[in-house]
Amino acid sequence: MSLAFHWFLPTYGDSRNLVAGGHGSSMHGDRPATLRYLHQICAAAKDNGFEAVLTPTGLWCEDAWLTTAMLIERTETLKFLVAFRPGLLSPTLAAQMAGTFQRHSQGRLLLNVVTGGEPHEQQAYGDYLDKQARYTRTAEFLDVVRRLWTSKEPVSFAGEHIRVDGAQLNNPPDPIPAVFFGGSSGSAGPVAAKYSDVYLTWGEPLTAVAEKLDWIRGLAAEAGRTLQFGLRIHVISRPTAEQAWAEADRLLEAIDPADIERVQASLARSESEGQRRMLKLHGGNSNRLLIAPNLWAGVGLVRGGAGTALVGSHEEVAQRLIEYADLGIDHFILSGYPHLEEAYWFGEGVLPLLENRGVWKHPNRKSQPASSTPFAAASAQ
Repeated sequence: MSLAFHWFLPTYGDSRNLVAGGHGSSMHGDRPATLRYLHQICAAAKDNGFEAVLTPTGLWCEDAWLTTAMLIERTETLKFLVAFRPGLLSPTLAAQMAGTFQRHSQGRLLLNVVTGGEPHEQQAYGDYLDKQARYTRTAEFLDVVRRLWTSKEPVSFAGEHIRVDGAQLNNPPDPIPAVFFGGSSGSAGPVAAKYSDVYLTWGEPLTAVAEKLDWIRGLAAEAGRTLQFGLRIHVISRPTAEQAWAEADRLLEAIDPADIERVQASLARSESEGQRRMLKLHGGNSNRLLIAPNLWAGVGLVRGGAGTALVGSHEEVAQRLIEYADLGIDHFILSGYPHLEEAYWFGEGVLPLLENRGVWKHPNRKSQPASSTPFAAASAQ
């Protein structure tokens, strides 16, 4: 088993505190997301052994396609997991953009398909379909894209929401980018099972994650497919548990109660089942944030989307990750505040422990024993 670890690009800005907002509400960090800063995060991710960086999509952040295109030239091996929404561009154009990106990056594109769970944000883009119709459109969109990537003949398709006639790519992507897809509703499951390569879920207790993976496995089996699985979660990892929880407490104390009220009110409008599950974990109550061993829901008080973090010593965080891997998780998409510094805390503290246990291998250098790094050595004391 060799797990894949990915990091996150905060294209809305970064901070030493939690950045409030996202998923339909405004979001700004006090450390601007300049290209220079994003390059620093990319370099930190690559040096620490992360394979890719996820770039978000939405009104609350910079455009993912344009941002990552600007970052390609100053990176060499790092991949870009580009999030985009199928309803906002044609499937032929998306398939063509993926081909262009793959050629200019030498095959470093991954795709995160986001159907969209905030109606008010979708409508701001001119998209007025309801939730079920959005998933139907996503399925049609991905059907056309897959056919354009693999067919040598012109593609014509007439669906409920998508129609193309005689579409064909002059240069299809090589390799075909893996499609990451998340969704917890009944409408999302069949689409994920039929069209995704990696099914994504947010960090919940082990039992809840196991149930969701079993659900998708069953749907994929019915479709004659086998998927990989990914977990999107934050991390606060330090040499000792006391240091990690002190950092979590500091982040919590710095939250403005007005931000909690604003963000929770915005997220309550969401049609996303995954967002509903995140909100249910803490119920807006800052006194009930430890929801499982080392699993902290404090991030979700002020941030939409992934709202949980693994908090603990490097050894504890490594153990929790292995427990998720034992459920079948292959990919871990991680983040922390600030993203530059936390890439090093995790990369120098946790990844060597996982490498020493034989579940992960640094993609850019020879293996090193866990005790060779000061962070890992401290966590073993």
